[in-house]
Amino acid sequence: MSDDYSPGDARQPYSDIGGPAAKHAQTHDVRHEQLTNPKGPGPIDTSFAEQMESGTPREPGRYADESSAAVDDKDLHDRLPQLSNDELARLPLLDPNTQLEQGSVYLDLNQLDKGPFKALARTASRNERLIAKQPTDYLLWNRLAGEDVEPAIERP
Repeated sequence: MSDDYSPGDARQPYSDIGGPAAKHAQTHDVRHEQLTNPKGPGPIDTSFAEQMESGTPREPGRYADESSAAVDDKDLHDRLPQLSNDELARLPLLDPNTQLEQGSVYLDLNQLDKGPFKALARTASRNERLIAKQPTDYLLWNRLAGEDVEPAIERP
């Protein structure tokens, strides 16, 4: 019994019938409410992100051990006559089987007309002459790839 004995209030307090939960159960379908109420966000599956990120993050100057100067490739002198030997010496050409970093932008010097692309997780093949945008001088990059060119996302 409640300790509220005020005159004029003839209602029975909730505590006499089992509290607020019991009163709610008298007027609502509690089982149906429990089945239809939202449960909140589900658990986050991080396996996709773990699979896609590369094993070790690369630091600036990351392709120094995995690249050579484009001036050493004699075919590029004929392919890119607009570039001087000094400019070709500043182009870091990635070696075959170099792991491309996911989301980084690259340009294939064999196919300049296709423009730059964002790589998915893969390695450079033997028939490609790839340069990475990050270590390349931006003026030289803009001459080869074009200014304000949005890179296409490479699809496997």
